Amino acid sequence: MVGSTVPPLTGIDADAVTAWLRDHDPTARPPFRYELIAGGHSNLTYKVTDAGGSAYALRRPPLGHVLATAHDMGREYKIVAALGPTDVPVAPLIGLCTDNSVNGSPFYVMRFVDGVVLRNRDVAHQWPVPVRSAASNALIDTLAAIHEVD
Repeated sequence: MVGSTVPPLTGIDADAVTAWLRDHDPTARPPFRYELIAGGHSNLTYKVTDAGGSAYALRRPPLGHVLATAHDMGREYKIVAALGPTDVPVAPLIGLCTDNSVNGSPFYVMRFVDGVVLRNRDVAHQWPVPVRSAASNALIDTLAAIHEVD
């Protein structure tokens, strides 16, 4: 980003992804800020925030050698898209990019949903018991909703 003091982020071609986002979401307001969301062990997730504060999640395969079948962004996008009109809570999708020249590998973008990532028991134990109980019940309801999908 011109004039930015933020160092470039590995796995994101900011100029190309910015152009792609502008083409796929007319409400997007560059410049974008990209932040890797740590904690995943497979596909990478980045939080993308625009100049107006709107946020997106960008998903891409890990850097380096990947197995196409294990990191198929098209398959992941297709599943999320299929769940969109169901009772399963998923973030609204913006689009899928299969053109490797844009960012070095396929990726897709969806709206960002704020929340807490429960990476381990220590994080979960920071929540009061009633909140943990509600989150557990929501997880069960979501699993039930997934099993209702044809």
